[in-house]
Amino acid sequence: MIQYVREKFSCRDCETISQPPAPFHVVARGWAGPSFLAMMLFEKFGQHQPLNRQVERYAREGVPLSLSTLADQVGAAAAALQPLHELLKAHVLAAERLHGDDTTVPVLAKGKTATGRIWTYVRDDRPFGGPAPPAALFFYSANRAGEHPRQHLAGYGGILQADAYGGYAKLYATDRQPKPILEAGCWSHARRYFFVLADIATHARRKAEGQKAVPISPLALEAVRRMDPLFDIERAINGKPAAERLAMRRELSAPLVAELEAWMREQRLRLSRHDDVAKAMDYMLKRWPVFTRFLEDGRVCLTNNTAERALRGIALGRKSWLFAGSDRGGQRAAFMYSLIVTAKLNDVDPQAWLAAALARIAEHPSHRLAELLPWNWTKLVIKQAA
Repeated sequence: MIQYVREKFSCRDCETISQPPAPFHVVARGWAGPSFLAMMLFEKFGQHQPLNRQVERYAREGVPLSLSTLADQVGAAAAALQPLHELLKAHVLAAERLHGDDTTVPVLAKGKTATGRIWTYVRDDRPFGGPAPPAALFFYSANRAGEHPRQHLAGYGGILQADAYGGYAKLYATDRQPKPILEAGCWSHARRYFFVLADIATHARRKAEGQKAVPISPLALEAVRRMDPLFDIERAINGKPAAERLAMRRELSAPLVAELEAWMREQRLRLSRHDDVAKAMDYMLKRWPVFTRFLEDGRVCLTNNTAERALRGIALGRKSWLFAGSDRGGQRAAFMYSLIVTAKLNDVDPQAWLAAALARIAEHPSHRLAELLPWNWTKLVIKQAA
């Protein structure tokens, strides 16, 4: 326990009383320090340990805490970190190119479990050698209506790499204000449909286990074989400047893409529209300019794997925390995911950074608040140590 002594002094001349100010508490009149709050937040949103399990662990260590008390601490910490979240949001939405995706989140409702959505928009300029640090922004919504991404990206104008979700359609409209968003497709999504139909390993495993094996499609196998060299080229040019990436793509990737399109259109004419391979081909052929966007702009990536990696923790965590307690809980989770995932993207320990930010944010000058963002915090620590 840390005890603060604040002596009062009176002046006999002016008859005033002065006293040193009380130290900052993240929670007004709170008992929890920044280190404890950071540990609790990271355990919940970074390590996917629900508060009820944390309460049980603290009780076994002789520290009785109530679940409602810890929930209040989470809300208070989120309120204290709100200015940093606003800076993070502005940084992400200032990107030239964004990765977008969403995933389901079970939400506790009256008599049932509803299905909400967590959306993510990731800025990562490292593939084309951009100097801006990577960051991820998360939002929560109670459903998957198209109005949500339109609200999230209301003022954004740039390139959006995402799947073929129809809710994004109005973002790509030519008359959109302030300006239309340019769509870029994901070759990983497209390749995945073919890969499932050409999965030799799964076929062999099911056959060995005596299960009914799914027949392997020769056309799907050939499509995967033709796409693989494109991924090899991307690995070789990852991190190079946009102009150099574009030049190598036009030299190496463009001929492969042209051959793939010609082959797919020829094979598609021989297939029924109900054929699974035909559906996989239609997914690409109907949106071919979107999938060839990477041949026109060196900033565009071949895949949208960056957004999928940002959502991976949520997909794994669902098995642990089972559901969000309410829509408000989902919004708070999205808030904290933005901070923690951004710290991870910048190779910063999220718990240590949260503890430092909570301890300093009250006394830190507002015009220098950006110094507490994850990518600047490491520089600040090194500077202070020196």
